[in-house]
Amino acid sequence: MAPPLRITIVRDEETAADDTPTAKKTLRAESRVPLTRWEAAAAAAVFLIFAVGLFCIFLTMPEAEYDKILRLPRNLSDLRVLKDNLAVYARDYQAKFVLGYCSIYIFMQTFMIPGTIFLSLLAGALFGVIKGVILVVFSATSGASSCYFLSKLIGRPLVSWMWPEKLRFFQAEIAKRRERLLNYMLFLRITPSLPNTFINLASPIVDVPFRIFFLATLVGLVPASYITVRAGLALGDLKSVRDLYDFKTLAVLFLIGFVFIFPTILKRKRTYE
Repeated sequence: MAPPLRITIVRDEETAADDTPTAKKTLRAESRVPLTRWEAAAAAAVFLIFAVGLFCIFLTMPEAEYDKILRLPRNLSDLRVLKDNLAVYARDYQAKFVLGYCSIYIFMQTFMIPGTIFLSLLAGALFGVIKGVILVVFSATSGASSCYFLSKLIGRPLVSWMWPEKLRFFQAEIAKRRERLLNYMLFLRITPSLPNTFINLASPIVDVPFRIFFLATLVGLVPASYITVRAGLALGDLKSVRDLYDFKTLAVLFLIGFVFIFPTILKRKRTYE
């Protein structure tokens, strides 16, 4: 009978502790975004640096083009209009356009701003498959790397607050696959198993080395980037963004991802045997 009694006492003490003003204050604090003033200031400083850099780039653009090109598409209709407006500018000022494009893409990726898929489609529509894929993979990898280091600086409390269960799952999976971590990260990048935003933010928190993160991102984003950029060639025929990833496309991505994860599965099977 002693063990149940001790358990009951512990539970009563925990309940009593939860009723204290200190515990209530802690619960109220956890309900807010868990960033200290220093962390919030660091994030704001990084944001400001990016914003100033983008502003300086846009100052080099012809003023007559501002009303046509300084806008982010939020749907396919906006993207088609933007593509028509940018076609001549991207041809006549290719270096300036590429610099501005990469800066915007990296900025959005770093601060988790949705809409990069429209930029990927735009790259295909303006530059074709080969140049478009190179541009998208470079920008996406740079933005993901920037997000990785920003998360390393201030991301732990934020990710723990936003995705506690998913973070614990990711940490457990990383711990089980330390010996072949690159294979697992490639699988995650190629397939839509976990959102890329979550991978960018959580990787430094669960101690994924940057070299593995970078290589997996650089290689793993190529298949999805190819699909999106190639769709940009037929932008006028595209009815919905969801059409990019139909069942056949997802099956191909998972098949490619399985090729990378198979050595890990095979090794675990031999270990158990």
